[in-house]
Amino acid sequence: MENLKPGIYQHYKGGEYELLFVAEQTEDHSELAVYRSLKDNHLWARPSKMWAEDVLVDGQKRPRFIFLRAAEDGDWEGKYKRALADYQNLLKQTAKDKEEFVKFAISDFLQEILPVYDHLKMSLTGLPEAEQESAWVKGVEYVLKQFKDILAARGVTDIKTIGEKFDHNLMEAMDGSGETVIKEVMPGYTLNGRVIRAAKVIVGE
Repeated sequence: MENLKPGIYQHYKGGEYELLFVAEQTEDHSELAVYRSLKDNHLWARPSKMWAEDVLVDGQKRPRFIFLRAAEDGDWEGKYKRALADYQNLLKQTAKDKEEFVKFAISDFLQEILPVYDHLKMSLTGLPEAEQESAWVKGVEYVLKQFKDILAARGVTDIKTIGEKFDHNLMEAMDGSGETVIKEVMPGYTLNGRVIRAAKVIVGE
C-alpha cells in the first residue's frame, strides 16, 4: 500500500507502535502489517487494510493509526531480521495451534459417544456359550468392529489393561495392591496419544 511506510505511528486509542514492514500472508497472499509496541516490544500483525482504514470515534471518522515520525536510525538490518524471525515463529505457532485444535477437536464429542461403545461391549460380556453364536451376538460384534474401525481412523485407541503393568498416567486403580492389572472396571481411551479417559482397574500381584 502506497501510504504504508515504516515508522512510528499512534493508535487512535493513544498507544505508539513501530511499523516494521509489510509481509505477505502465506494462505491467501494478502498483505499484513507487522509492527511492535513501543511500550513492551510485543510483536503484532494485522491486515494492511485494517491498519490503514478509518474507525468511528465519537461519531467521527479518524485513521486507526496516524503516522508520527520516522523511526530512529539504528541497526535496521538487525531489526528487520529479528522482526522477520519473530513473525515466522508466529506463523509456525499459529499453524501448530491449528493442527492441535483439529487433532483434538472431537474430544468433547467422544465423551458422549464412548459410553455407547462401552455398553455395546458390555452386552457381550458373560454370555452363556449357547448364545455366543446367535445372530444377535454376531450383529453386535459386527457393529462393534465398525465402531472400533471408525474410532481408530480418528486416532482413538483402547488403553491395554489386563495383564499389563499398572501405569498411573493411563489408569486409575479402584482396588487391590500390586503392580499388575488383574481386572478392568471401565475401559480407557487415548486420542492421538493423549488420554481422554483413564482406564479404571483393579490391581494385584
